[in-house]
Amino acid sequence: MKEKEKLLVLLSQFEITYKKISKIIEILDEELNIDNFLKNKQIKELFDENLYENIKICATDARIKSYLKNLEESEIKLITKFSSEYPEKLACIPDAPFFLFCKGDISLLSQKAIAIVGSRVPSKYGMIVTDRFSETLAKSGIVIVSGLAYGVDSIAHRKALDVNGKTIAVLGSGFNNIYPSAHQDLANIIASKGLLISEYCPSMKATKYSFPQRNRIIAGLSDGVLITEASIKSGTIHTKDFALDYGKDVFAVPGNINSEKSELPNDIIKSGQGYAVTSPEDILEKVDFKVQNYKKVETVQLSIEEQTILNLLSDGDKDTDFLSKNCNFNVNILLSYLTTLEIRGIIKRLPGGFYSLA
Repeated sequence: MKEKEKLLVLLSQFEITYKKISKIIEILDEELNIDNFLKNKQIKELFDENLYENIKICATDARIKSYLKNLEESEIKLITKFSSEYPEKLACIPDAPFFLFCKGDISLLSQKAIAIVGSRVPSKYGMIVTDRFSETLAKSGIVIVSGLAYGVDSIAHRKALDVNGKTIAVLGSGFNNIYPSAHQDLANIIASKGLLISEYCPSMKATKYSFPQRNRIIAGLSDGVLITEASIKSGTIHTKDFALDYGKDVFAVPGNINSEKSELPNDIIKSGQGYAVTSPEDILEKVDFKVQNYKKVETVQLSIEEQTILNLLSDGDKDTDFLSKNCNFNVNILLSYLTTLEIRGIIKRLPGGFYSLA
């Protein structure tokens, strides 16, 4: 491990701001290593005494090796900005994160990707559009990138998983503090079937500042950003701005001019900041990506309870209320079966809490 990479590994253990790490690198310049970090009085003044002493305690080869081993045991891989595995797409942006904590398939970082972002409370139109674009793009082999938030983000992630495609979730917190907490199960599935990443150490909690920062990574990792539905005041505007700053394509789905939820995509189209898209094929053509056919996961064994659910879904889409009532299952037990069937690719989740056969 290079000395400058070792320094970043040391700093990654603590909740140190991007701005402060940038300052440290600026001060040390070409002499970027742990010894010079500890000797430099100007750097010492950047920290309160307790934090600096804690950093000093951890600044040994044995401690660093132990830290990396602990991450590995938690199935977390740490990639620093100076690592050979650092994704080229992020290396090209001016405010590239210094660390990437990763759970899952890191090869996805170098694959063709489209970010799908938007409202946390989309309308039925927004749900349908997001579902449709996510499905076709994921089936085409494009990695779907989003932020694990409610609404458009979670619809995009889930649909990619539904069709056995790949998805990357970029967090605004550390792995031990998934936000929103209701998406812990979704995060676990993404870690096992796609990739979960964060620039924050595992213990870090989400803050109002961490989400705009998170959005630059979403934009940076993607070959284009699709906004399906969002108001003009939505945090989605940060992802759009980052994409434009980085020279990425921005795609917007036109919506009802009287709907607040379509303000941002309509404004993007009107101002010429992005492309109006009315089908996933518009994006595929722009990114010059040929559609691939992904095989569904086939299952051979079903429990009696699972078969009961499938029988109910055989004549059309059903919501959880209908399924719970007609299966005579407790809602929590039903959701457990639904999740298992979804992971196995037998059923798929639809907008509005509905399910259908895959």
